[in-house]
Amino acid sequence: MAKSSSPVSGVAERYALSLFELARDDGSIETTEAELAEFQRLIDDNADFRRLVESPAFTSEDQLRAITAVVAEVRPLPLVGNFLKVVASNRRLFALPAIIRGFRQMAAAHRGEVEAEVTSAHPLSDEQRRELGQVLSASSGKTITLRESVDPSILGGLVVRIGSRQIDTSLRTKLSSLKLALKEVG
Repeated sequence: MAKSSSPVSGVAERYALSLFELARDDGSIETTEAELAEFQRLIDDNADFRRLVESPAFTSEDQLRAITAVVAEVRPLPLVGNFLKVVASNRRLFALPAIIRGFRQMAAAHRGEVEAEVTSAHPLSDEQRRELGQVLSASSGKTITLRESVDPSILGGLVVRIGSRQIDTSLRTKLSSLKLALKEVG
């Protein structure tokens, strides 16, 4: 993972690495990744849980009590449940989304995969998705996992980000470049 000066990313990287190493030693990387994805969905879909994770107003006891109740309801692997309880008792729930992202990146790298963030103006068809995956795989030499999003404001084309590299073939960017070139000429 890229190093960052952000204290959140430093905390998240350490926790994600610890969880990854425990899951690797336990042989449960895929299961742990799937369960973390469920917790990410819970953060995304449940405003109360998101507030618990993001708000500094809750004490570590409040966070631990709430996480313990959620773990009892969801019943993840003991590794994931205990990990979440440790994160809560250490008042690090604010870093949970970044921890989950970090774990997913480590798991993908462990499998020899690279994640590509693809933004398109319209949802990609299965054929477009397959072709894009093949082209990106061939150029990177790795298995590509696409994470797609739709942004109609790019008008057309794609914006593809793999790691720190970005390829922007969006119509919006091309029109902006044309507009700038026309201003320089006139």
